Amino acid sequence: MGQAPDPEAPLVNGLSVDVEEWFQVGAFERVIDRADWAGMASRVEGNVDFLLDLFAEARVRATFFTLGWVAERHPALMRRIAGGGHEIASHGYDHARVFTLSRRIFAQDIAKARCLIEDASGARVSGYRAPSFSIDARTPWAFEELAAQGYAYSSSVAPVAHDHYGWPEAPRFAFRPVAGSPLVELPVTTAMLGQRRVAAGGGGFFRVLPYSFSRWAIGQVNARERRPAVFYFHPWEVDPDQPRMDHAPLRSRLRHYTGIESMAGKLRKLLGDFEWGRVDALAAREAHRAQAFAPRSLPHSEAA
Repeated sequence: MGQAPDPEAPLVNGLSVDVEEWFQVGAFERVIDRADWAGMASRVEGNVDFLLDLFAEARVRATFFTLGWVAERHPALMRRIAGGGHEIASHGYDHARVFTLSRRIFAQDIAKARCLIEDASGARVSGYRAPSFSIDARTPWAFEELAAQGYAYSSSVAPVAHDHYGWPEAPRFAFRPVAGSPLVELPVTTAMLGQRRVAAGGGGFFRVLPYSFSRWAIGQVNARERRPAVFYFHPWEVDPDQPRMDHAPLRSRLRHYTGIESMAGKLRKLLGDFEWGRVDALAAREAHRAQAFAPRSLPHSEAA
């Protein structure tokens, strides 16, 4: 899979959107019960439509890592995404972090989500992103399940230390996590600040920090390391009018709401400053130089 890129050609980075509702995020998982989701105000359709218009204006195509929960409720939205030339990929069914699932339940989750997304969109799903980048040193067996179900690539690892997620021992760039399998993992982007890895692939860091940081970090990865970046964000991050969870802990509110008002403007700058494309195309281009990194599944990997 994939051919060596032309060293003289401009690097095309991977642009991705994790499609989930505002109430399904990790920051609120102890504040909003899953049993209450069906009664919450849905805003994902309007937010994704805004992004589709933004991408069309910028003439870029992206990958939409979508929850099966969202796909089964908004099939017309899935068809609009696919109809715009964007990739539809899986974000699991209901945003359960991989390390909270047993291996058997995880296998069921990715199969269920894929079926729902493909039925809704009419497009084949070949990529997966774990909720909250929750494939880490505790769950390397998840790659084996993805490979067994025929996924071509994953973008589920954050190779940094972080209080919410992270696998700092993992490679920074494309790797093959299952020996003998063509499955490729594309970690979310990090940059080097001296000898320290720093998160630079989007999400809350992009909202909170000045845009100049992201421009520097992605520029470093492209120009100095000659590797493409993998960037992500969520539809709720461009929605300043979403409901406010005033009873949530202060830290959760700061993590979720900070920078939302300026997010759309930052995205427009980002789309203009760098070249962007779908993650499946990036995986195909990076496959030839993906290094082997296949940690052994831990003995307790069957535990829930």
